[in-house]
Amino acid sequence: MAKLKTVYICTHCGVDSPKWIGKCPECGEWNTYVEEVIAKESTQKRSIPGLAKPDARPRLLRDITLQEEARIDMKDGELNRVLGGGLVKGSLVLIGGEPGIGKSTLVLQTVIRLRELRILYISGEESAQQLKLRADRLSAQDTENCFILCETNLEQIFVQAQKLQPELIIIDSIQTVFTELTDSSPGSISQVRECSAAILKFAKETGTPVFLIGHINKEGNIAGPKVLEHIVDTVLQFEGDRHYMYRIMRSIKNRFGSTSELGIYEMRSSGLREVSNPSELLLTQNHEGLSGVAIAAAIEGVRPFLIETQALVSSAVYGTPQRSATGFDLRRMNMLLAVLEKRAGFKLAQKDVFLNIAGGLKVSDPAMDLAVISAVLSSSLDMTVDRNTCLTGEVGLSGEIRPVNRIEQRIQEAEKLGFLQIIIPQMKGLENLKTGIQLRQVKKTEEAFRILFS
Repeated sequence: MAKLKTVYICTHCGVDSPKWIGKCPECGEWNTYVEEVIAKESTQKRSIPGLAKPDARPRLLRDITLQEEARIDMKDGELNRVLGGGLVKGSLVLIGGEPGIGKSTLVLQTVIRLRELRILYISGEESAQQLKLRADRLSAQDTENCFILCETNLEQIFVQAQKLQPELIIIDSIQTVFTELTDSSPGSISQVRECSAAILKFAKETGTPVFLIGHINKEGNIAGPKVLEHIVDTVLQFEGDRHYMYRIMRSIKNRFGSTSELGIYEMRSSGLREVSNPSELLLTQNHEGLSGVAIAAAIEGVRPFLIETQALVSSAVYGTPQRSATGFDLRRMNMLLAVLEKRAGFKLAQKDVFLNIAGGLKVSDPAMDLAVISAVLSSSLDMTVDRNTCLTGEVGLSGEIRPVNRIEQRIQEAEKLGFLQIIIPQMKGLENLKTGIQLRQVKKTEEAFRILFS
């Protein structure tokens, strides 16, 4: 029997230490070392059953032929967009999210649509009967190429995969899989790291794409070592408030596409529905006559959409005013309030300010600044913003309105939804733009306020 020993492993970078350390010397993070019981290193080598040893001879760079990556159409426009145009063969994709957010539902309904592919769904958390009930709820039909395997042993999974020769593998979840070459319990750092590395090797050598479903910890990061995100090709974050109907899929890492893409879904009793035009759903149509509401033209990735920005300004009840932001960076909101105080002359020091991005979205586009300060002033002055006006622009510390990227796409989206005018930063090249919406170009915040509240 191998002699057991205890090591401490950093959950952020994967570096091990013989004793506990408060601050990791490699990545500089605090309180990231956890204790792991591992066996003494064995001479047994890892091998995947049924795989031949690949040719590992070095080749000259000029001798390597470049081929376009073959992608699999997932029959889901939002998922294809986030993946960069489809699923690349031999890639390893990690989907993370909170429990109950809809990760398994999204993957299962995607699997049901891919009727022409032979798919192996490996479930380590649910039984085959539970998956059948969920598939019936999703109206599964003609799923003759989807095979279910309830197994957590990695070696057995490889044996079954070699027998079946699937074209796509789903593992739900990676925290439940274990390998016999590591003595620690399933879900531990060493098990997650070793299993992920073996699955990556299997995916690359067989050309089989693999979806891994992973849990997240209380900090919102994917559970397990940070090196897990370095191993995989793509990391997708599935997020959203369970009290809202919308779910957002973000690409955190993507070796085959952009990391700024965004996919939006609507949770229904029959599964997740793609939201192809989120602007219409994110705008409340009955805000006429209400103060504190401004419409912003934002862009996430390459997708423009209009979103409703809501603000509430009231007198501070306590000595210290409250500042709260939902879906927007609180520090940036404090900066914008300071700009209003210093540059525009509005006294908000003794006011409570609450900001909300409608629909439960989290937006990081700097072009939201102009809509945020307009909504705050609208609530403070108790004056409404014209419902046919939308705004876009970044606010600088001196009160100037800075240009934003892809302004033409923002203008076209506003025109498509029936807005009559849009307030934008002063930019060159818009003189010859043919559009049916009125363009109001401004340099400073005072000019924008004069248009909105005069």
